[in-house]
Amino acid sequence: MISRFRFKRLVLLILIIIFVAGCSTNVNPSKESPKELQKLKVMLDWYPNAVHSFLYVAKEKGYFKEQGIDVEFVMPAETNDPLRLVAARKIDLALTYQPEIISAIDKDIPVISIASIVNHPLNVLLVPQNSLITSPKDLEGKTIGYPSIPMNEALVHTMIKHDGGDPQKIKMVDVGWDLMPALSTKKVDAISGGFLNHEEILLNKEGFQVKEFYPTNFGVPDYSELMLVTSQDEWKEKLDLIQKFWKAAQRGQQEVRKNPKASLEILMKQQRKEFPLDPEVETQSLQKLLPLMEVQGHEFGWQSKEQWEKVQQWLYDYHLINSKHPVESMFVSIVK
Repeated sequence: MISRFRFKRLVLLILIIIFVAGCSTNVNPSKESPKELQKLKVMLDWYPNAVHSFLYVAKEKGYFKEQGIDVEFVMPAETNDPLRLVAARKIDLALTYQPEIISAIDKDIPVISIASIVNHPLNVLLVPQNSLITSPKDLEGKTIGYPSIPMNEALVHTMIKHDGGDPQKIKMVDVGWDLMPALSTKKVDAISGGFLNHEEILLNKEGFQVKEFYPTNFGVPDYSELMLVTSQDEWKEKLDLIQKFWKAAQRGQQEVRKNPKASLEILMKQQRKEFPLDPEVETQSLQKLLPLMEVQGHEFGWQSKEQWEKVQQWLYDYHLINSKHPVESMFVSIVK
């Protein structure tokens, strides 16, 4: 039999073990368990390229996680997917174009812009470098290829008219997105819809030298090429989360400005067989983009009420929207 003394010692030993075990499960009780990250799905406007560097840098460096966000970037299957899916709340945020946002709102699609990413046009009118076309008015009697987007028609007509030419004397041909081969094989005399940070760079690299006519030099309002949008309901319900997202995105852009080469190395990790990235092209692209992504005296993402008013008026004048709407309903100021 176990003696009373030995029994007491055994009980004491068991109590000590229980006490120590209890302490070990409560070491440093001041530290809270990590909070679960909130998920946010963001749709790009196209496949990953230089303009998206700030987003991938922010993700790679953990800026989103520091804000408690788990971000997923997805690509659109169709060009209208960003606005369509964000309005349907299938995604939280999307990248798209200012004129498209105004057009969507005119159709009662409940979206709202929350930040400007590229504050100026990227869409330029391109002609061969050795062409006798020296300004838009010289396009009278010429053929212009474009991807059958009505805004491109308005853009070309505005530029030619502003330059003293007659837009009715040009022929616009739908070449889809085969803009570069249409120009390089001389099927058309000029193209509209090519971007200065992509098609222009690629054409020059491939040995087909081109020159550009920039829209705002010929009467087109200075619209924002790329913006961040969400749905009206998403903005109301996830205001704090979206603000945190943009705070992290701003840090990403600061890092891109500070270290563009290292930032592009992060971007290059996103390439796939379906969309290979050329380091030389993306480097030139980022060099062109960075000045267009800044507004003197304002934070990255700032939007101008005056810009919204001018762009809406232009779209209305060219019958691309049926009516004008209060611009205050089109955007919110997430930064100063």
